[in-house]
Amino acid sequence: MARPDTIGAYNRGFREFTEAYEAFGFAEIHAGAMPFLPKPPGLVLDVGAGSGRDAAWFADHGFEVIAVEPAPKLREEAARLHPSPLIRWLDDRLPALSAVHRLGLAFDLVWVSAVWQHMTPEDRPRAMRKLATLLKPGGRVVVTLRHGPAPQDRPMWPVDANEVERLGLDHGLALRVATERIEDRQGRADVRWQTVVLDLPDDGGGALPLLRGVILRQERSATYKLALLRCLARIADASPNVAREAEADVELPLGLVALYWLRMFKPLVERDLPQMPVGIGMAFVKDSFHALRPLAPFDLRPGAQFGADVAVPLRRAMADAARVIADMPARHLTFADDTPVFPASYGRMPRESGAIGLNAELFWTYGRIRVPADVWRALRRMAAWIEPMLLAEWVRQTRDYAERAGRVLPTDAVLDALRWLEPARDTAFVRSLLADHLTRGERLDCVWTGEPLRAGGLDVDHCLPWSAWACNDLWNLLPASRRANLGKAGQIIAAPTLAAAKPRILDWWRRGYQEAAEPIRARFAEEARSTLPLPPDRAPDLEDLFAALDFRRLRLRQETQLPEWRADA
Repeated sequence: MARPDTIGAYNRGFREFTEAYEAFGFAEIHAGAMPFLPKPPGLVLDVGAGSGRDAAWFADHGFEVIAVEPAPKLREEAARLHPSPLIRWLDDRLPALSAVHRLGLAFDLVWVSAVWQHMTPEDRPRAMRKLATLLKPGGRVVVTLRHGPAPQDRPMWPVDANEVERLGLDHGLALRVATERIEDRQGRADVRWQTVVLDLPDDGGGALPLLRGVILRQERSATYKLALLRCLARIADASPNVAREAEADVELPLGLVALYWLRMFKPLVERDLPQMPVGIGMAFVKDSFHALRPLAPFDLRPGAQFGADVAVPLRRAMADAARVIADMPARHLTFADDTPVFPASYGRMPRESGAIGLNAELFWTYGRIRVPADVWRALRRMAAWIEPMLLAEWVRQTRDYAERAGRVLPTDAVLDALRWLEPARDTAFVRSLLADHLTRGERLDCVWTGEPLRAGGLDVDHCLPWSAWACNDLWNLLPASRRANLGKAGQIIAAPTLAAAKPRILDWWRRGYQEAAEPIRARFAEEARSTLPLPPDRAPDLEDLFAALDFRRLRLRQETQLPEWRADA
């Protein structure tokens, strides 16, 4: 059955709706909600943002806002009326909010004004679950309810504050207040409005206790379970865009898990640090694994390309690792009822024998692994808590295996082998690209200040600071003046500065990467697809990439609380 069209009327009548919405101020319309709004700064999700009036109020009061509006003409008009760099516009809708969920953000406030009546009763449980899972612990959902008959051109269903409260309770939300119904400001005698406020008092899902139990209490005959969890945590942090989201879980390509698996075990095997009891060999450590010895661990990353001499053993080593992961830790890492937490299915090893590019298409050929949605959110948001626990338990178990074999391993030696090695802060390649452009007489501008660059004062800046996130992806490396780069050091770009720099960033991405030789184009595209929250249903363009960079900047700021840098400061 086709879904009722709740968007078309807003798209067709966007001018009239905008005029009606903008005729009243935020504080006047939302007087009942005002005492329950969080204090700035914070992150707000405005679902069904309409003309942008509410989003603009939040931005004017120091909040950063993700404004979701599915009617394209209404969204475009709202962005034109309220061009604040603190507002990011997104095409998405309830009940799924799939584009919002891909961002990996947690919100202080989820604002759902004059939307709930457009949800069918069948869609409302799913919609509430999606809203609840987007909250920070201690976050708040505000829903304004429209009571009254539906206009002929806009499908609506009756709403009830008790229903909202019950659905909230089903997903860990507690009722803070449900206001009395008030008259409609537009003078419609048969329409009344009511505000319902729900709070999330804890993490709302129980994923962290589950992970803690898996890490500390499940029996293990090898470090495989710890390795799988760490692979998943690393993917959630560094490459979340590879996930395919479903209702109750997300799917990840088993080939990417296998790649990270090889990257983790490589230093341990090469230093002969035992990962299981003496006399038992690791099933994935074969000739193909040993053939990768000349590679550094950080060479095994999405976007990397290798010739046939490396490609053949690498394909085989990834296949061996994928099979072991699916047959062992993914099968035996279980809930209390012995069902797998991370069920996996192994695919077939690609038969090609030529060069290899480590991209999403390749990773999916090895199979897939499912991660419960609440566990995935915990891995994305709580990596700083989860990773140290994993490492501490991995060190303990490695030392225990060594002790049984009559060896004494210092903790520091094991920790050093387990360290997630990143390439050094490396801008040499991009610096050479910039030098080539200058040699050809092309103009290059500092992306932050707009000043023309000369060879003597040229720097390559990590847009998202290296000290907070070690990322040498091409999209993150931008031409800058030495003065701006030094002034920005270790700080997060402020939203207005990033917005002002957009034309220059897009120009460099196009000239420096998209119009470069094929290996550079391929690397640029694959790194962006892997690390940025880009739309999965189409080939992203530079506008998509910039919006994804802005969302990733927002997430990094949320996670690190670093100070912001403004070019004009």
